[in-house]
Amino acid sequence: MSIQAYDDLNSMQIDVLKEIGNIGSGNAATALSGMLGRTIDMVVPNVQVMDYSDAIEFAGGPESIVAGILVRLEGDIEGMIMFLLEKPFAETIISSFMGTVSDDFVALNEYERSALTEMGNIMAGAYLSAISQLTDLFINISVPSLTIDMLGAIMSVPAIEFAQVGDKVLLINESFIIDNKHIKSNMILIPEVSSLDILLKKLGVN
Repeated sequence: MSIQAYDDLNSMQIDVLKEIGNIGSGNAATALSGMLGRTIDMVVPNVQVMDYSDAIEFAGGPESIVAGILVRLEGDIEGMIMFLLEKPFAETIISSFMGTVSDDFVALNEYERSALTEMGNIMAGAYLSAISQLTDLFINISVPSLTIDMLGAIMSVPAIEFAQVGDKVLLINESFIIDNKHIKSNMILIPEVSSLDILLKKLGVN
C-alpha cells in the first residue's frame, strides 16, 4: 500500500528510516574526519520521526540562532536535507580551515561561509551515498545554500514547501567528539512522499 503522507508510516517503516539515519551518520562522520584531517568519534545518533514544532523545540527552540545548510535531492529520490549547526559546531568547522573564527556568528565572511557550505556538501553526499548503496537508487544533490538565522525562520522553508505531505520530519541528532570536545548538530531529512514510498519499497518494507 502506497504512503500518502508521513502520518501513514507504521512502526516498522519508522524503524527502517531510523536505521538509514544511523548508517548515513556513520558515513558522514567518516567524511567529516577526512575533510578536517582529524580523528572523529561519533556517539550513536538519536533518530526520530517527529512533528515540525517538536523538531524545532528539540533543536533549541524557534529563537535560537543556527546555521542552516539546505541541500535539495534530485533523481530517483526528491526532497531535501537540512543541516542545523549550532555555534560551537560551526566554529569547529571554520577554525579547522581558517585557524580563527569571526566574533560575529551571524555575519561570517565569505570564506567562513564557504567552509560551512562545503561541509554540508560533503556530509550530504556521504548520507546519500549510504542510501544509494542500500537501495541502488540514483540520488543527486544541488549546490548547498547557507542561511544563519533564528531556527524558526530557517525551518519555515521546509514547513511551507512540504506542507502538502504532512507536518513530520526525520530528525537525526548527532554528537561528534573532536579533540576530546563534544559538538552536536541536527540533520533533517525530508523526502517527498512519493520518494519515501520508493525508498521503503526498495528496502522491502511496504
